[in-house]
Amino acid sequence: MKLPYPSRSIAFRLIVAVLAVELLSSIVVIALSFGYERHTHFRSFDVMLHGRADSVLGAVQDADDPNADVLLDQADLHVPPEDVYEVWDISGHLLGRSSNWNGAGPSLPTHPLGDFSQVEINDRHYRLLRMHGSRTVDPNIKGGIVHQLVVVYGSPTSRLWHAIHGAVEFYAVGSLVLLLVTGPLIAWLLHHGLLPLRELAHLAAQVSADSWEFSPPASARATPELAPLTHALESVLQRLERSFLQQQAFVSDAAHELKTAVAVLKSSLQLMAMKRRTAQEYEEGLERCLTDSSRLEKLVADMLTLARAEQTNIPDPEKTADLDLCVRKAMDQLETIAKLRNVQITFHALEDAPRGSFRVETNPSDGALLVSNLVLNALQHSPASSKVELRLRREDGTDPSRDTVVFQIQDHGSGIAPEALPHVFDRFYRGDASRARNTGGSGLGLAIAKAIVVRGGGAIEIASQANPLLPFQGTTVTVRLPVAQSK
Repeated sequence: MKLPYPSRSIAFRLIVAVLAVELLSSIVVIALSFGYERHTHFRSFDVMLHGRADSVLGAVQDADDPNADVLLDQADLHVPPEDVYEVWDISGHLLGRSSNWNGAGPSLPTHPLGDFSQVEINDRHYRLLRMHGSRTVDPNIKGGIVHQLVVVYGSPTSRLWHAIHGAVEFYAVGSLVLLLVTGPLIAWLLHHGLLPLRELAHLAAQVSADSWEFSPPASARATPELAPLTHALESVLQRLERSFLQQQAFVSDAAHELKTAVAVLKSSLQLMAMKRRTAQEYEEGLERCLTDSSRLEKLVADMLTLARAEQTNIPDPEKTADLDLCVRKAMDQLETIAKLRNVQITFHALEDAPRGSFRVETNPSDGALLVSNLVLNALQHSPASSKVELRLRREDGTDPSRDTVVFQIQDHGSGIAPEALPHVFDRFYRGDASRARNTGGSGLGLAIAKAIVVRGGGAIEIASQANPLLPFQGTTVTVRLPVAQSK
């Protein structure tokens, strides 16, 4: 079967995921560092441009030319040779500019704090500052004459970008080195961290039909993420072991029961064939063989019934049964047996209960089989002149969908020994003479009853008190089944 995606280990996926997150984080850090470095460097660069523009503004002096008020004295002006500048008065008259530039023009008016722009001068990128300023000359004449000026100053940005790129490259190289270092480290840490999972898988792989021993490592139990998986594996393997052992025991017991029944039938036939018999002897022998065959047929039928009752995934054509009707039919069917054993059956139920109050989630055949098996078992345990009491009631749950029907069967026999009580629902279990092979019991009646109850989503329990000093305490079987929901 082709997988919809390539198979990859958890460690591989985690490593790729962590490295992808680191790579994405590195890209984000580089982008943020680029923005931060650019902002910081340009801010400092702009402050430098303002300072140099102020120095150019300070170089404006009185003009000796009577036609000009002020001029730009470039003799004492010290600026880097690659920088460009020019000064204009408010009327648009050029006072001076650097020799390496043709100028940009005043473009009046300007923002008081200056306007910045990016231009290309002599195939180089410059950042220009166009700043409005004032210069006071002739301070002896009524406090001086104030001249409004526009200073344009620019400096190449190549060194600025070189510094920015250098800082970003440092972050990029650092992130790459971090990825190269953390990659193997993450792989080692994940390999070491997944060691409890590998140990758990190794121990689980050793479980087989011949060896059910499974002891999870302490590291798996102590790991919060693995503790639920460890508990689930233990529970599943324990249930599988119980189911497997039950199946083995069932096959073994079934084979033993069938072998015994066949051996009895065979011995009866061999006994008749040992010598010539009279017609009456042959008739008696055939009757014994017929009885043994009937017992064998009953055993096989019970085994098939139990197997069907334990199949929970088989849909039922009729999903509900009226337990009240099942009880009354079982009483009619077993009335003859009760009279032969001189046992009285009494039924306690609400006579005015609405119709359908005791409908449960099981099919009618299973409901009838459940009731008849339990009542027959109670009759077999009851001494002569005693009673078997049947009770049927309904218990309310927290909401109507959780109501249950409770069916109780109580006899007044000798009870069940405490050591036998845990095994009464086991297959082929016969705890006393009333379930011995000579009575025709197969030891599957209570097992079938439990399978039917479990299949219907209910529960069955048995309470008994076997005390030699207090005879006839009896046994009580209680069955609880969920009420069938109306469609």
